[in-house]
Amino acid sequence: MSRFSQATVRRAGWAGRLAAVAAASMACTGTLTATASAMTVPDASTNYTFQTFDNHADPTFNQLLGINQFGLISGYFGSGAAGHPNKGYLLRDDGQGGYRNENFPGSAQTQVTGLNDTGTTVGFWANAKGANFGFYRTSGGHYHNADYPTGDKASPPVDQLLGVNDQGSAVGFYNDSKGNSHGYSYSFRGHRYHRITVPGATSVTAAAINNRNDIAGFETNSAGTVEGFLKLNDGRVTTLNVPGSSMTQAFGINDGDVVVGTYQVGTGDNAVSHGFIWAPGFGFQNVDDPNGIGATTVNGINDHGRLVGFYTDSSGNTDGFLATP
Repeated sequence: MSRFSQATVRRAGWAGRLAAVAAASMACTGTLTATASAMTVPDASTNYTFQTFDNHADPTFNQLLGINQFGLISGYFGSGAAGHPNKGYLLRDDGQGGYRNENFPGSAQTQVTGLNDTGTTVGFWANAKGANFGFYRTSGGHYHNADYPTGDKASPPVDQLLGVNDQGSAVGFYNDSKGNSHGYSYSFRGHRYHRITVPGATSVTAAAINNRNDIAGFETNSAGTVEGFLKLNDGRVTTLNVPGSSMTQAFGINDGDVVVGTYQVGTGDNAVSHGFIWAPGFGFQNVDDPNGIGATTVNGINDHGRLVGFYTDSSGNTDGFLATP
């Protein structure tokens, strides 16, 4: 199932950086490729204060996947293995109020993958046979299915919503009968679906959308390499690729077009994964939780620059984290 107190001073600097990011973003034209050496990506980990958050219902496996401007975090516990089903939740960044369960009615498993500032959440749920279905939950507590309408779906079906903005536009993907992923957007108000494509890609996952309707995600190119991307509302695409890495995946984006995700160096048993943060005009920076260096994924970012994600610890458990600049 799984996918892939100092703040006052630092946030002022982050806001200034976002202004420059927005200007740089508007200045770019055409299809671009953002690159940086996997061996020379600046490490920004020490710029953050890290906190681990694990739901006591299953401390062996937690992933924090999204964070909004008010510090509300979406995630889930449970690896999906027998006896450890995925169970979704929301929690506050200060840890107060505990974990609020959020699971699609009648589901066997649920992941809450994203949320916006109005209280809407998105994710996917699975039945007992392993079929995946996208969903969104309104601030009023009403659940709705959202599956891309097509006659060419995988069996069992795989359809997931991964991100949502404040205008009620969500993004996600479905798998076709050949196992290829197709990104799409869905409008809650008009109940309209639109395909999201990337030139030259054989498989596309749309993972996040901001309030400018810019989209981050990842794709497989014609050579079989997995690369991240940023697709602007006007159709321009920037490929996010860390040269020297074997894979780059973008999972989150904020309103300044700052993108977060993970990149992998090496393959097989020798592979290590690092979190990254990328901004137009600034490039890549490495971000690793100190308890999971070489085993970190950054999955979400808000406009204050706060990050959420997960890492694998020395005991082999998956732990959720919050990083505050």
